[in-house]
Amino acid sequence: MSADDQRYMRRALELAQRAEALGEVPVGAVLVEGEEILAEAWNCPIASHDPTAHAEILALRAAGEQKKNYRLVNTTLYVTLEPCGMCALALIHARVARVVFGAADPKTGALGGAYDLFSVSNHNHLPEVLGGVLVERCAEQLQQFFRQRR
Repeated sequence: MSADDQRYMRRALELAQRAEALGEVPVGAVLVEGEEILAEAWNCPIASHDPTAHAEILALRAAGEQKKNYRLVNTTLYVTLEPCGMCALALIHARVARVVFGAADPKTGALGGAYDLFSVSNHNHLPEVLGGVLVERCAEQLQQFFRQRR
């Protein structure tokens, strides 16, 4: 885990607070190419009435628009919660080089939490994965949100 990994994850945590302020599950994502932030997003499926409006998907969409390309090679996605299956497959299709996440998701995480889509060897591309970056802060943010909802 590098200093950059921690810096971008702290930014993703800030974005997750925006989701929480909207009553959404607090997940934030930052997509980086080199040292340039291409896109930032936070969960908003409730507000947007869109079940695909996860932070990861929204970040990929914004970066694709900016780059005028659906391939986002040589990028790293930082996200506060382990991606679900939908998001994991989108990361593969976008050719994201690296995925860095904070908290594991034992219920729906698709990078080892509940299952591991990246272990399927027949994909043309598999991003490198680093989990557990600022895990305590990421997990606490989510746990606090769900404690308040109960």
